[in-house]
Amino acid sequence: MNDKILSCIDRSTKPARYTGGEYNSIVKENCEFNYAICFPDVYEIGMSHLGSKILYGLLNEIDGVWCQRIFAPFNDMEAEMRKRDQALYALESGMDAKKFDMLGFTMQYELNYATILNMLELAGLKYYSKDREESDPIIIGGGPCVYNCEPVADFFDVVLIGEAEEVLPEIIHIYRENKKAGGTKLDYLKKICRIQGIYVPSFYDVTYLENGKVDKITAKNGAPDVVVKAIVEDFDKAYYPKSFVVPSTDIVFDRAMVELFRGCRRGCRFCQAGYTYRPIRARQLETVLEQAKALAKSTGFDEMSLSSLSSSDYPFIAPLCDQMMDYFEDKHISIALPSLRADTFDISIMEKIQKVRKSGLTFAPEAGSQRLRDVINKNLKEEDLYEACGLAFESGYNNIKLYFMIGLPTETNEDLEGIAKIVRGVIYTFKQRGTNKAKGIKIAIGCATFVPKAQTPFQWVGQVTREQAEAKQEHLREHMKIKNVNLSTHYSVSSYLEAVFARGDRRLAPVIVRAHELGCNLDGWDENFKPDMWLQAFKDCGVDGDFYAFTQYEKDDTFPWDHISSGVRKDYLWNEYQKALRGEASPDCKAGCSGCGALSLMKGRKCDV
Repeated sequence: MNDKILSCIDRSTKPARYTGGEYNSIVKENCEFNYAICFPDVYEIGMSHLGSKILYGLLNEIDGVWCQRIFAPFNDMEAEMRKRDQALYALESGMDAKKFDMLGFTMQYELNYATILNMLELAGLKYYSKDREESDPIIIGGGPCVYNCEPVADFFDVVLIGEAEEVLPEIIHIYRENKKAGGTKLDYLKKICRIQGIYVPSFYDVTYLENGKVDKITAKNGAPDVVVKAIVEDFDKAYYPKSFVVPSTDIVFDRAMVELFRGCRRGCRFCQAGYTYRPIRARQLETVLEQAKALAKSTGFDEMSLSSLSSSDYPFIAPLCDQMMDYFEDKHISIALPSLRADTFDISIMEKIQKVRKSGLTFAPEAGSQRLRDVINKNLKEEDLYEACGLAFESGYNNIKLYFMIGLPTETNEDLEGIAKIVRGVIYTFKQRGTNKAKGIKIAIGCATFVPKAQTPFQWVGQVTREQAEAKQEHLREHMKIKNVNLSTHYSVSSYLEAVFARGDRRLAPVIVRAHELGCNLDGWDENFKPDMWLQAFKDCGVDGDFYAFTQYEKDDTFPWDHISSGVRKDYLWNEYQKALRGEASPDCKAGCSGCGALSLMKGRKCDV
């Protein structure tokens, strides 16, 4: 690294974020192709991201390719970099971001969008793809937000829809061949635009109706009318790294992770991941165990997390935990089992995996009444929750976290009051069955404001207004004045912005640019979030954010994201929405295939429910 970088690092409050050189980081020389994973948040967040770890290992195994990491600098480091005219740089080499062939940004969260622009600016790159030079790197987007990336589409040359493990190496190979042949950036984009999962935003024209909704989305330059997500069909044979970069400072999830399966059989109507990761594909027990052992040996982490959308639904969870504990217990490595469901909670598994380190338990009832849980298709009954809590209390647990949402479709005040009723039921269960009563019970309640997301049955629904959300929060607080219960609610303006960008279109791009100009950056951090500046940006651009957040769509309306497909049919999602309005629950995939359309991506392979 050069002297300017070192000078900036010396004056930062957390130098370990910026130095690189961590154990297992990869350094190469004289590579033909340079790719940077750009995470639009600070080191502690980005280093916890599993997808980045997978791509880092995968790309660095390709001859002639060097994949490096770039994270967003925090305020103090950014100030020093700007003061010294130091460009955004990669941790492995100190190379300026602008010198890479490709920069791949992870779109993990809608409130990261201004940070993406800040990173482009620090790199010395123009925001809009149309304004960048032929010699500038290709800017690629990926991650959960791609299923409606229209608000930021104009900033990207390419957006990778779906799973990148097989597609990203392919488009890198084509880039290298195109460069050798003397092809232009446009030549390259035309070559890759028909690959499944590849979306080239500049190859699509959008027109609008007088009411503000989208009229037509028209493909050109040989691009497909609908971009269907890329998918790893045989997940058991999918690439997984044998080592992770070991961070040189504490990070949010400071542990190794193995991925059990992708997809979810449950069909919760609010959950974007539950639909966009369909169909379910599981790894075999032996594969997971082999990967876990390799990571434990190569990293030295003292915790191994079993990752999925619903870990207790993994078909081999009990024998897997048995075998992992047989191997890990005497090495003092604990097992973490996140994403538990109360209706499949197995206390015997929890007792086994927490012999090394015991933690609290987290369940997500989501709604306060059975009626509303049927609306959102959260197939969980109160008695299931109380039984799971009771088993935990009998085993000595006394800390419980419960997650709910407010502002769900058809929600009433009675549903909100039902949250307090559930909390009191959990406390009663503790009094009846708890064995650790001397310490008492502690319950943490998290209540987020519902955000309707693309590619779900609730994509037709508008969000509750800010005033309604705040009134609901206040109503809940009035009924939650319960001893040993800590209630936290999600700030309504950030939820509003999330809804705007989750449902938005390309006319929002100038708003993001203006918000960045006003100083918005790292909006996921409370000390950085500037809601007034965001609202000012909408005003300055003459854009009505309420239109995007609150508009109710009709059955045949064109969504801004209708040219992007997760594989789940739009008519299936509409039917699920109609069932929600009738208060009807749908069985999960284990009860039999409901014909959502996702299996069409598997080319004859079956879903691993």
